[in-house]
Amino acid sequence: MIFAAHVPPRWRACAGAFALAVLAALAAAPAAAVDTGAPAPAFALPDVRGEVITLEKLRGRVVYVDFWASWCGPCRQSFPWMNEMQRKYGAQGFTVIGVNVDKRDADAQRFLQQVPAAFTIVYDPKGQAPAAFGVKAMPSSYLIDAQGRVAGVEYGFKDDRKADLERQIAALIAAR
Repeated sequence: MIFAAHVPPRWRACAGAFALAVLAALAAAPAAAVDTGAPAPAFALPDVRGEVITLEKLRGRVVYVDFWASWCGPCRQSFPWMNEMQRKYGAQGFTVIGVNVDKRDADAQRFLQQVPAAFTIVYDPKGQAPAAFGVKAMPSSYLIDAQGRVAGVEYGFKDDRKADLERQIAALIAAR
């Protein structure tokens, strides 16, 4: 290798370690994020009462699946909006599911005492659902149509996207 002959040995060792770290990160990452038009990955997760919530049971409804964690600043901003959407559209066939990914239940409960949820919260401390969806940021949200297909994906939460998201929700409800 011509390049290696001109590189000091300690730099070659660092480059090798860096390459191994990059390969390990790529191997650990989900293959791909779920994209618009794809079937939403199935999940079965417990709520606070231990009742198992599945996407399959919600088929026929428009579902907004939001992945969140107690340490997530934008999650605090998104909860009031999701509460409003649940109140406004719930009777029309819309359901918000908040998937908490905290490892410790106490962290999630402390968050919910400060920022209450008027929608269903389920718990996934092992991170199986976020891995299946290919979640890359907190919060990440997936708007799922009545047939179980992903109709939209949001990474983060931005106030300037709320009106557009609400229009998408209303259109999906009208189309079901």
